[in-house]
Amino acid sequence: MTHVGRFAIIATLGSMTAALSCSGGDESGSANNFSGVGGGSAANSGTGASSASGGSGAVSVIDAGPNDSGLTADSACAAQNAEATLVKKPVDILFVIDNSGSMSNENAAVQNNINQNFASIIGASGIDYRVIMLTSYSSGYSVKVAPPLGGGTGGNVPHNNPPIFYHYNTTIGSHNAWCRLFDTYETADPHGFGNGWKDWVRTEAAKVIVVITDDGVSCTSARTGNNYNDGNNEANGIVSGDKFDTDLLALDPAQFGTAASRNYTLHGILGVVAGSDASKAHFPADPITTGECPTGVDPGTGYQHVAKLTGGLRFPVCEGAGFDAVFQKIAEGVIQGAKVACEVQIPTDSEGKEIDLATIVVGYTPGAGGAEQKLNQVANSAACTANSFYIEGGLLKLCPDACTTIQNDDAAKLSILYGCKVDGPR
Repeated sequence: MTHVGRFAIIATLGSMTAALSCSGGDESGSANNFSGVGGGSAANSGTGASSASGGSGAVSVIDAGPNDSGLTADSACAAQNAEATLVKKPVDILFVIDNSGSMSNENAAVQNNINQNFASIIGASGIDYRVIMLTSYSSGYSVKVAPPLGGGTGGNVPHNNPPIFYHYNTTIGSHNAWCRLFDTYETADPHGFGNGWKDWVRTEAAKVIVVITDDGVSCTSARTGNNYNDGNNEANGIVSGDKFDTDLLALDPAQFGTAASRNYTLHGILGVVAGSDASKAHFPADPITTGECPTGVDPGTGYQHVAKLTGGLRFPVCEGAGFDAVFQKIAEGVIQGAKVACEVQIPTDSEGKEIDLATIVVGYTPGAGGAEQKLNQVANSAACTANSFYIEGGLLKLCPDACTTIQNDDAAKLSILYGCKVDGPR
């Protein structure tokens, strides 16, 4: 005999469309035709600017209704309610900024825009975010970030502002942004702030990398032993970009993900000719370009390829004073890319009764209205279909298409019913 349990979900998806790391699949983020979906999990909130649960979007508790298996909310075993919160995944944003002699105006524009046109926009969204600066503070065309994001601009030693802002003081040359990124990951900060910028990123957070340079890629990393050279052309850009992607994923899969499920996006503010967007952006579907903006030295084809690969944007570095629109666009992308994890912790019991995993029923009601739809339970990730979920390690995990659909529906209503075993030992 099986009694029914009720598992209420608090939906806090916010007002974003996300290209997200769903269980067992890719991060295309494209909409899918769907006949049933549901679920999500509480992501770790981290220690960034604000609580991840403080984002926009209605909060509602949805009780499960009737279902084909005969389980109903009214017949809940011991009438137990368990709640899980769908929250936006925290975001770590890494700026890697060229300090060479041609970057004077551009780096001044970064300083002038990063508070008003970047951090304030992300902060207002309620996302738990953190900014890490990888650039010189004291030599060349340095970057010094004022409050409220940064800790100050005086002296020759960076002023960190934990837990939302950290500055690793290292000089980035014209061609070595990727190599400095690798080589400082676990190398002690020169001022004793940490044992590399690895100390400041969080495994529970999505990663956004913003490379700002007017040049291309040509360097060898002491950490990876690999050379990256984009040759200012598309073919070499693809080769060097693929090599960087492989090495970054290998550097720390817990932080950056895997080839099947990347946990990072790269945006480039580069020497490229302007795109047609109001912010002059090139989008992931746009081809790599070798056209250069007026003050650009090289088009950065390697950076362009990784931006396309990870769903990032490319902007002309020549904008200078026009960085307000660029930073606003990147901030919007960070907000849209904040992730809701497609997993739910299953309660272990209901008033001493063991949960019968085979009885779990997941329902999804589209935010636009319509009848509740049901997901099918499958054996594992390999058996995933377009409207399914599976149980693994005490978690209910949405399959990739179901995950994408629910994360693209900011007003989704979810329900989970479970049956309780009444006979036999625990």
